[in-house]
Amino acid sequence: MKNPRRIFLRAALASSTVAVAVSAGLLTPQTVLAAWPKKAFEAKDEKTALEAIAGSTDVIESGDVKVKTPDIAENGAVVSVTVEPNIPGAESVALLVAENPTKLAANFNFSKQSSSFITCRVKMRKSSDVTAIVKAGGKLYSGKGHVKVTLGGCGG
Repeated sequence: MKNPRRIFLRAALASSTVAVAVSAGLLTPQTVLAAWPKKAFEAKDEKTALEAIAGSTDVIESGDVKVKTPDIAENGAVVSVTVEPNIPGAESVALLVAENPTKLAANFNFSKQSSSFITCRVKMRKSSDVTAIVKAGGKLYSGKGHVKVTLGGCGG
């Protein structure tokens, strides 16, 4: 059985270390999120968001970008989205939700050693298209999925 005193002392030491780092300015949101594309996530339209994250708005619709979404989501706060780009050399995937106040829901950048398959949950205000934009080889490719968001599972 673990000693409760030791557990308490470890927790106190860990929280003290974090408090010292925060007060010294070593641990700030700007430091942690240094590459956060603020302009893209605040964009009110899809073109502005795409320009901010990809540097272009020229998108090619592709059947190689598979977007899996539920047909109906009972809770718009947790809508599961899976994107599987079958495009070699995918550098990034951005998820845009057409009916949200800010269009960019998520942006993922990949290293050359990583797989470009993603699964995440996004928040949706109401029924809408979810568009995945894949950047590969300097070009942008897109795929779509449509989600009907219901209120309490009653439709809407």
